[in-house]
Amino acid sequence: MFGADKGKADRLDGKGLCIGIVQARFNEGITNALADACKGELARLGVEPGDVDHFFVPGALEIPVALQALAEKGRYDALVALGCVIRGETYHFELVANESAAGVTRVSLDYQLPVANVILTTENVEQAVARQTEKGVDAARVVVEMANLLDAI
Repeated sequence: MFGADKGKADRLDGKGLCIGIVQARFNEGITNALADACKGELARLGVEPGDVDHFFVPGALEIPVALQALAEKGRYDALVALGCVIRGETYHFELVANESAAGVTRVSLDYQLPVANVILTTENVEQAVARQTEKGVDAARVVVEMANLLDAI
């Protein structure tokens, strides 16, 4: 069993992993901070900077198709989705939040590939700023742990 066979430090060892990041440019101040935190934590976990590929898309709805294209390459051990959807005055928030999340999950399941979904969905900018660093770090830890888990299964 993965949990019994490997200690927490082993599960968070990123050495040798290849990670793809897809970042939405919409709400770029937030998504840049997410990316910086994620890439910093990946480096701390042992993922070499040359093993991290970083791609940009216009917004959250475009993230899943880019993830799918990366998954089809077969090069990546795990992927990260970075975006930020802030509630506005219309129903558009729910559509973008729900459809982007469903697309990210579909890619992960279809390709049996870990994908950390860090498309923040917040009520306002202040909530997004409060989460940007922590969630970027979480994304790195999730993909490293899950890549190691799936490798061990």
